[in-house]
Amino acid sequence: MKSATQKTAIVTGASRGIGAAIAKQLAHDGFAVIVNFARDVAAADAVVAQIKQAGGQAWAIQADMSDPEQVKSLFSETVAECGNVDVVVNNAGIMHLSPLQDTTDAAFDAMIAINLKGVFNMMREAGHHLGEGGQIVNLSTTALAVNFPGYAAYCASKAGVEAMTPIFAKELAGRKIRVNAIAPGPVATELYLNGKTQEQLDRVAAMVPMGRIGEPEDIALAVSTLVGGQMGWINGQVIRVNGGMA
Repeated sequence: MKSATQKTAIVTGASRGIGAAIAKQLAHDGFAVIVNFARDVAAADAVVAQIKQAGGQAWAIQADMSDPEQVKSLFSETVAECGNVDVVVNNAGIMHLSPLQDTTDAAFDAMIAINLKGVFNMMREAGHHLGEGGQIVNLSTTALAVNFPGYAAYCASKAGVEAMTPIFAKELAGRKIRVNAIAPGPVATELYLNGKTQEQLDRVAAMVPMGRIGEPEDIALAVSTLVGGQMGWINGQVIRVNGGMA
């Protein structure tokens, strides 16, 4: 049973990769965690099972971030299950890489719908549900700072997220709600590794002063630190978590 004082975190796109790592870390930190997923219920249930096995509390709730009505249902189901929403981590995202002139309308529209409109939908709804001291953490990308060819449409969707983050922080002034973004560098997830050769991965790792591609846990720990009780003066910021890549 969730206690009345326990804080609740919604993590979108939490059935795998960075989202799953964030969900597990926040559960370890003492949050009751909503593991949001769009399609793969088995993967989401597996994350919930791992959290519970480790002594945490978690529930899997399906919702497509691009659909405002499903986002509203995600929040209402969370409140019904947990009684409150304290932290929202907007991690859900998709990535289609191609030169701009070869990018299809379908690929562009899909990334805007999930990566940008999805975050907008979540922040708008969070604004109605978060109480004093609530937090929103958006996931952006370090690719915005390094200008990799093939990333134009993906970066466009994430640039919008970075633009909304400090504005929403100011719009929520007076409520002690913090809105920040974390911009990971390359991270060894299925989303990033798909279609890349070992040679390509080695070249990217060589661009990182720390000498490696990131792991999902690197980003999860950054989120954990940001929403922890010692970081209350950080608001409206985009924090690059990339081993010094940019």
